Amino acid sequence: MHGKFQNLTSMDGDELALFFEQWLEHVPDVPGNRRMVALQEGKVIGTIAIKWPPQSSGSASKPQKTPASWQSFRRFGRWNLFKMRMGLSLFDYKPQVGECYIADVAVHPDYRGQGFGKLLLRWAEQFAQQEPGVDRLSLYVSGKNQRARKLYEQLGYTVRSHENSLVWHWLFNEKEWSYMWRRVE
Repeated sequence: MHGKFQNLTSMDGDELALFFEQWLEHVPDVPGNRRMVALQEGKVIGTIAIKWPPQSSGSASKPQKTPASWQSFRRFGRWNLFKMRMGLSLFDYKPQVGECYIADVAVHPDYRGQGFGKLLLRWAEQFAQQEPGVDRLSLYVSGKNQRARKLYEQLGYTVRSHENSLVWHWLFNEKEWSYMWRRVE
């Protein structure tokens, strides 16, 4: 998996895909957020989530969250669920004006190296080009994930900063993260 969830848990790719599928049933549709899921013959092979500051008119109402049925998550184990929830809350990055942030991008291990990650990133780019006021895409990448970083660099992303966190190290076995971005043309 690219990005933040590479070493997130001991779940394999199929279990992690199932986790996100169930998790998304409980996440409200929020202005300024989109998720694309890549399917091949009905099987999830990749996903990407983007978010940007919504154009606020001041009268937008907050979406209602569907209460999560934690019974459906029991199979993942309490520790994995705890780490996942902590990780998702810690990585709740708030994009700046003009920024479309790639919150996560993942490709099933059986389909890596076949161009699916690049296709998902191209979708994010096309979406950002159509969104008024968005002039850049950004993301965080794990310091250990050189394969993903190389892909991002090939697509025009450059490192803007490096961050270290003992909490990230404890939860994800990864201390260093690079913040990367590129202009949307």
